[in-house]
Amino acid sequence: MEIIFGRNKKEQLEPLQAKVTGSIPAWLQGTLLRNGPGMHTVGDSKYNHWFDGLALLHSFSIRDGEVFYRSKYLQSDTYKANIEANRIVVSEFGTMAYPDPCKNIFSKAFSYLSHTIPDFTDNCLINIMKCGDDFYATTETNYIRKIDPQTLETLEKVDYRKYVAVNLATSHPHYDEAGNVLNMGTSIVDKGRTKYVLFKIPAAAPGGEKKGKGPVKHAEVFCSIPSRSLLSPSYYHSFGVTENYVVFLEQPFKLDILKMATAYVRGVSWASCMSFYREDKTYIHIIDQRTRKPVPTKFYTDPMVVFHHVNAYEEDGCVVFDVIAYEDSSLYQLFYLANLNKDFEENSRLTSVPTLRRFAVPLHVDKDAEVGSNLVKVSSTTATALKEKDGHVYCQPEALYEGLELPRINYAHNGKPYRYIFAAEVQWSPVPTKILKYDVITKSSLKWCEENCWPAEPLFVPTPGAKDEDDGVILSAIISTDPQKLPFLLILDAKSFTELARASVDADMHLDLHGLFIPDSDCNAVKQTPAETQEDENSDHPIGLTAPGLDHSENDFTAGHGGASL
Repeated sequence: MEIIFGRNKKEQLEPLQAKVTGSIPAWLQGTLLRNGPGMHTVGDSKYNHWFDGLALLHSFSIRDGEVFYRSKYLQSDTYKANIEANRIVVSEFGTMAYPDPCKNIFSKAFSYLSHTIPDFTDNCLINIMKCGDDFYATTETNYIRKIDPQTLETLEKVDYRKYVAVNLATSHPHYDEAGNVLNMGTSIVDKGRTKYVLFKIPAAAPGGEKKGKGPVKHAEVFCSIPSRSLLSPSYYHSFGVTENYVVFLEQPFKLDILKMATAYVRGVSWASCMSFYREDKTYIHIIDQRTRKPVPTKFYTDPMVVFHHVNAYEEDGCVVFDVIAYEDSSLYQLFYLANLNKDFEENSRLTSVPTLRRFAVPLHVDKDAEVGSNLVKVSSTTATALKEKDGHVYCQPEALYEGLELPRINYAHNGKPYRYIFAAEVQWSPVPTKILKYDVITKSSLKWCEENCWPAEPLFVPTPGAKDEDDGVILSAIISTDPQKLPFLLILDAKSFTELARASVDADMHLDLHGLFIPDSDCNAVKQTPAETQEDENSDHPIGLTAPGLDHSENDFTAGHGGASL
């Protein structure tokens, strides 16, 4: 595991031509842009957790059967401060950084005070978000960083808090046909309330905004859901959407705000302030996009931890949604770097296997239905929703498959009935060893694997004009622990799961997390502009656009979907 987790990765600043074996489809023209942690040691200091590592962007440019690779560290404020100090000076979620011991007592006291309400990191290492013609590296804090998808240059820093009151936000937004972005974030004790905020970013700035001012500044609150606890909001990594509804799980994996406020003084990380409550419930919130209000019925299920929603859709009066669920929060613990060493097999065994679960939630509950009756009338699933005496509804899922993570779909089917899931298969370890295609109708699967190979999240790219859901290719960046085998970009036929081509690169490639594919038609429209002047932190919040119900049809790019920061 030293090759994957133990070493800082070297940048490949100039495009490096890959050695292609096999045949790349002629229609596949564009750039696969990915993000993930690449540096875990700065000077003599080390991060505690793999998800804390400094963001390393990398890309595969595919044109006319050739592939060129490049990588570059995100030049975040966090990266620059750490490199300048030659040690970790900015805290990450699993690693608390401390002031220079040579500072005087007044400087130390100020540092403690500034961490009471922490200004989180801009180390945006999880995903890539498309917003209009702009691309952003994202993480789970209030910061995103604009990037140039061609050169991987880091541009301006954007703070969501200037436009919507969120302290945390997911790295897995959804997109409608027009390119509008829908995302969720948590607003912590804002005006005495803690709430989960759905917000929308328009695909383009309205009214012919002057060049250089992107649509993010026109983000608006779509709706909000009060947290069940003022000081212990739920942690969540993603959410689901259908054509008319949003699915949000308020799970019993919670942040303790009081503990977080004192973590710096107590010498512990923010991650230590998260707890899983086994005796609590998971509450299922269904929000109607047309009214911007939650469905009034109270739905719940057993305690679980979900990082990735797969898809959701409406059928026979129900919202059907699929998630990858764990029975506890142990996954996050397994990625502490102390466990990812030569004793990896012993230290990183899963105690809860990620399971594909399908839920069905009835949109209209018959008042006359008998207590204990199943309200689900969907014939395609065995999931149930049982009416209780108090009018609440207890939802029990159908377990579809065990041992998969990092799910992707054909995004043209996002929010709609679908058939195929493309994912990474995990066995005894949380680190993937295979790529999986799962058919939710036949319950059958196809797999790709190769000895000593560790695949990243598989991404589906549709064939232009395709009619079949699985007509396209799968792209995955593969790391090898065999010193005789170079890392490579794998290209699979999505129908048969046979290898079409691979592009091997003589570079120090890292195991990434998430990303997207940008077709050349989209990428050519992106102008390589220099870093723009940062916006005035005291600027007024803009008035947002009116957001209609979102239609989730095929977009002009393949979006990142579905990562504690996996």
